[in-house]
Parts: sequence; C-alpha cells; structure tokens
Amino acid sequence: MSDPLLRIVLVGMLLAVLANGLYVEGAEFTHLPDNITVCQGESAILRCNIDDKVTHKAWLNRSNILFTGNDKWSLDSRVTLINNNKSEFSIQIDRVTVYDEGPYTCSFQARDEPRTAHVYLIVQVPAKIINISKDISVNEGSNVNLFCLAIGRPEPTVTWRHLKYGLLSEGEFLDITEIKRQQAEEYECITNNGVSAPDTRKVRITVNYPPVITDVKNMPAQLGKTAILRCEAMSVPTASFEWYKDEKRLMEHDSNMKIQNEKTRSLLMFTNVTAKHFGNYTCFASNRLGSSNSSMLLFRPGAAKNGAAASDFGVFMTMWFLWPALLVLLLKI
Repeated sequence: MSDPLLRIVLVGMLLAVLANGLYVEGAEFTHLPDNITVCQGESAILRCNIDDKVTHKAWLNRSNILFTGNDKWSLDSRVTLINNNKSEFSIQIDRVTVYDEGPYTCSFQARDEPRTAHVYLIVQVPAKIINISKDISVNEGSNVNLFCLAIGRPEPTVTWRHLKYGLLSEGEFLDITEIKRQQAEEYECITNNGVSAPDTRKVRITVNYPPVITDVKNMPAQLGKTAILRCEAMSVPTASFEWYKDEKRLMEHDSNMKIQNEKTRSLLMFTNVTAKHFGNYTCFASNRLGSSNSSMLLFRPGAAKNGAAASDFGVFMTMWFLWPALLVLLLKI
C-alpha cells in the first residue's frame, strides 16, 4: 500500500476512534492522562514514548490532527515536531496561550493494533490587576468603597493592606464606613495565585477634616528681647492662620512683629519686645470645613507669679472675714 493511501487509512481510523469514543489503550498506558502544566507564553513539549514495532503515528488535539509521522497537518506555526524516531514521537508548542489548554492524544499503530496515549495540557496565567479604584479625597465620616479586579489561572486571591497598619481584609472590594482621619494614606491591593510574583497597586485616600489646634502656651518675654508665640494646627486641607490681640486682627504693621506661616503651624515673632506687646493673643486656624481658635499670653516674667500671690492674699482675706460667721453656724449645728 502506498504511503499516501496509508495516511488516508490512518486518518480515517483516528477519526472513527475519536467519533465513537473507543480509545484502545495498551498495557503501558493504563494510567490516567498525564498533566503538563506550563505558564502562558512558555513552550510546552508533549512526549509520546513508542518502540520499534510502531508503524504509523499521529498527534491530535481533540479532533484536530497536528502531525501524522513527519507530515504536519496543523497550520499553526507554533507547533513543531521535535522528535520522530523509534523510541519517541514528540511535538512542541511555543508561546502557549490559554486556548491551547486541553487534551492531546498520541495515536499509533503497533502490532496491527491501534493504541493511544493521552496528555492534558494545563496553561497557567500569572495574577494581574486589570482595574482598580483611583485616588480619592473624602470628608471625615464619609463611606468609602474601593475595588480591585484581577485575573489569572488559577483564580487569584485579592488582599487589601493599609500600608501603615498592615493587613486589612481579603476580597476584591473594600468598604470603609464613616472613615476617620487616621484611616487616610495609601491602601495596597495585592493579587496572587502562586504562578509568579504577586501583582500590586496602590490607592491613596485623603481624608479632609477641620483644623484642631494642638499646641499653644503662654510665653514670658523680656523688654528689648525677642519672643515667639507658636500655634500648631492639624487639618486637611492645610489651615490658614490669623492672629488677634484682644479683638484686633494683627496685620504686621508693627516693625518689631512678624507672622510666619508654615505648613502646620504659625509663628508670631517679636524682635524687640516693648510694654505694648504684652497681653492676650488669639490664634485662629480655618479651612473650608471649619475653624478652631486658642488664646495665649505674652507676659513679663514675674507678672504671673505676682498675680498668683495677689490672688492668694485675696482668698486669705475673704476667709478671715467669713470665719466668725462660719463658726456661729457650726455652733448652732
């Protein structure tokens, strides 16, 4: 029988076997199909061990014939024959994709009996984030909903992590109810399926809140010397500062006084303290969400002490005059 005719007979036999589901396995192929696992983009080698009794052989992917002997039937340039000898009949698939996954069959004729060996190709895909929430700015007390969508084979896990406080939750969606200012900063989405290194991306949450003045204190000052009053305020957005002496807003018209505003604090600086500088000062911090204020004294050293002494003397005199009345009241009881 001529070679072309043999190939036609072999193909007919293979198609008949596939159509009827009648795979006849030899003793050396009684185990379940072998699994070959590769990562998307890699090469897969499918090996079929034979002996010198084999006369005809072919590789199939489902019902598609890839090779019959040395003859290539597949039109896919990625599929090549790498071994065709008395002991091995093997093919290679380059740049594997998920569409290549599935069963492959090595079918051959030996001792006038058709035999088959089966291989199942598993294609894995590294986990990858394909969509994630954008950076957002919200007011304190708002509800925040973040999402992080990932793909991969096997199905990847998704974990949200606060970069400052560590592990937060698992799942594609992260819901934060009535967010606090301490929950601001960056959140990291991590997806992993064990195929390659985890894929990570970050989302920054900015939490806006009104100013809170955190650091003010009274300050003693010597005549003719320098002095500084400090006002520290935490807020988002950054606060604007104003200074008042009693009821009057300070506008730096005094050559001996300067206001220096920084990111989170304001400094009221006196370069040459005079008697008119002593008194009560109020720091006022504000942003679009609200305001806060706090007062402090610039005083001459000893003034507070003398004031305290006078206050103690007043209390003593009051008790001196009230003592007889209190004694009479106690005697009546």
